[in-house]
Amino acid sequence: MSEFALKTALPAYLRDEQNKIEKIAAQAGLDFFPTVFEILTYDQMNEIAAYGGFPNRYPHWRFGMEYERLAKSYEYGLSKIYEMVINNNPSYAYLLEGNSLVDQKLVMAHVYGHVDFFKNNYCFRQTDLDTGGRTVDPVKRPSTYDPNRRWIDKMANHGARLRRVVARQGINKVEEFVDHCLSLENLLDLHAPFSGKRVKRVTEDEGELRHTEVPRLKSKDYMESFINPTEYLEEQRKKIEAEREKTTKFPEHAERDVLLFLLEHAPLDRWEREVLEVVREEAYYFAPQWQTKIMNEGWATYWHSRLMTEKILDASEIIDYADHAAGVLATSGGRLNPYKLGVELYRHIEERWDRGQFGKEWEECDDLEAKRNWNLRLGLGKKKIFEVRALYNDVTFIDEFLTAEFCREHKLFSFGWSNRNERYEIESRDFKAVKDKLLFQLTNGGNPFIYVEDANYDNRGELLLRHDHQGLDLRQDYAKEVMRSVLRVWKRPVSVTTVAEGKPVMLRFDGKEQTARHLRT
Repeated sequence: MSEFALKTALPAYLRDEQNKIEKIAAQAGLDFFPTVFEILTYDQMNEIAAYGGFPNRYPHWRFGMEYERLAKSYEYGLSKIYEMVINNNPSYAYLLEGNSLVDQKLVMAHVYGHVDFFKNNYCFRQTDLDTGGRTVDPVKRPSTYDPNRRWIDKMANHGARLRRVVARQGINKVEEFVDHCLSLENLLDLHAPFSGKRVKRVTEDEGELRHTEVPRLKSKDYMESFINPTEYLEEQRKKIEAEREKTTKFPEHAERDVLLFLLEHAPLDRWEREVLEVVREEAYYFAPQWQTKIMNEGWATYWHSRLMTEKILDASEIIDYADHAAGVLATSGGRLNPYKLGVELYRHIEERWDRGQFGKEWEECDDLEAKRNWNLRLGLGKKKIFEVRALYNDVTFIDEFLTAEFCREHKLFSFGWSNRNERYEIESRDFKAVKDKLLFQLTNGGNPFIYVEDANYDNRGELLLRHDHQGLDLRQDYAKEVMRSVLRVWKRPVSVTTVAEGKPVMLRFDGKEQTARHLRT
């Protein structure tokens, strides 16, 4: 066992608590990977947190910057990391040295909720290393499901690969390129891991291209070789194919996975391709976590709440637990608390399905008094929330289960900046407005939808991207920096078609200046 592991192993009294809580969580129906707990000092916890939960990553200045931010935040009493858990098989979780026993129990119960979510939610199937992104139906899985998710090893390998690159190319050169790659890490296709193998689509035009028909002069059979000689026909066929190649668009279909397109088609040096590949693989690893932030935290909070109050705590610990749990669920101005929204929505779903408040009869009932007292005593709540945690992400979770009754009960509202009063103010308490704004913020993680439209724009080898405008204009400063990064990878000018102030425009960056021109509609 390594020196680090020896120093971070749980003391005997916490190991006993872990065994007890693990058994209680399994009896409650949670299905989780084997979980290894380690106890860290606050310095070690900040180091691990700066690396995204992993003990080893590739060298880059942003990890040091994140460590400084976390360390100062802890020292000034602004924040404190109580727990951290990694989507890995076996899963690793970290406890903070010096926390009270109640806090350590709370963290353990919370962690088992997270690990159950990691194992069973469909979004995290894309992190199974033994499927290689070939999962077509993420819901179906064998009864002995035990995937290869040794991402701690994978991240360490990434670190070793990039350290070899740094040794050959120098740290400044590599870090500069990593900066550009990281600014593109959200240009992914989140559905790609569930589409099976990436197959090149063949169109009818491609079929015709392979069997090019060359116009022939009319002739008798015995004169065919003289009127239409083979050399002439071959020359004409090549001319036709060359002309078609000029007019063929590449890619023929818009590509949403911009990083993959650049990886496959950009004129990169070998070391640059290696760096971009590492950034892309890690981006897909972290993607499910921001796809399910509300659901994941809500699920872990739901279960730590139930297990702690029903099975784990004794009477002397309830007050301390309630005090700490209230801090986790507290809301502050201008911020959405995913713990609070997630856990309350799970409880709302459980209550509805226990009381039978779903289905055609419920939806068509107009009697408010009857709805208020509706209780068919079906007891389906627990089964339903387990189904929800497996089959939904944050967008579908909010879209299907956020109801007008829930919004009224929890006093949800949307807010925005008032230029008149120079402050944030409530915009609306209308259910549809609140729900639409929440869904808009969650869709694609709040990132714009960008597609590769043409890799040979204007027949000059320039890259044309398309922004799927959905009501919100691109920030010009962000767009310029992203285009600068794309240009660094593509090594030719880059253009983006979008909409600005209601008018279609094309932004172009050639490495020296950014220009914008209006397009004809």
